Amino acid sequence: MTAEEGESARVNRHRRAFIAARSRYLEDQLAQLVDRGVDQYVVLGAGLDTFAYRNPYRQLRVFEVDHPATQYWKRQRLAAAAIPVPASLAFAPIDFERQRLADALSSVGFDQSRPAFFGWLGVVAYLHLDAVFDTLRFVASCAPPTTTIVFDYSIPPDRLPPRQRQRFDKIAGRAAAAGEPWRTFFEPLELDIRLREIGFAEIDHVDADTLNGLYFSSRTDGLRIDGVGRFARLTRALLSTRATPRTP
Repeated sequence: MTAEEGESARVNRHRRAFIAARSRYLEDQLAQLVDRGVDQYVVLGAGLDTFAYRNPYRQLRVFEVDHPATQYWKRQRLAAAAIPVPASLAFAPIDFERQRLADALSSVGFDQSRPAFFGWLGVVAYLHLDAVFDTLRFVASCAPPTTTIVFDYSIPPDRLPPRQRQRFDKIAGRAAAAGEPWRTFFEPLELDIRLREIGFAEIDHVDADTLNGLYFSSRTDGLRIDGVGRFARLTRALLSTRATPRTP
């Protein structure tokens, strides 16, 4: 294996670890909120997400939101694999850059007056800033104070140390070559200000160190994650118990 091949393998290993950790983190947050009475889960940019087909919560309705073409392809794959669509699942096709999330969800029975949890993974970096905040404003407009969204975002690459910047350039370069360039980055403190302006009272940022402590600290192979990716966990009102440690 050449040095370049070895570095590519390390990049892929870290990226797979981050993808696994972000899904685990999201579902851990969902579990805590279901215990608090949340009975609607909106998967924004669902892609090939599998939660709806292994949903352990009898009372939880799931809404998969995605681009119409992607959603059509997924439904074809489900049919080909003989995976039934559960009664608790609704599909809501949308182009985030051109359509309103409120319209897409209301058309399939989402109740804006009831508690809901929104998961938004692997999408924000590819959208323009206006589309990102249109979605966040809708979530902030939902009535119940426990309404929560978790999304991953990227910090500006020029803030990264050289080794992480090299890894970022490889990942972002592949995405751009596939026709999906990364468009939006956030400084956490600046993001906080904008989020509070649109109505979120409780804001938690989760970085690689936090995720490593939660999910990788007991590993014996040294696998950890690092890099540009972070999470924001936003709730409309201050809650008595935080679901994650706060990291500035």
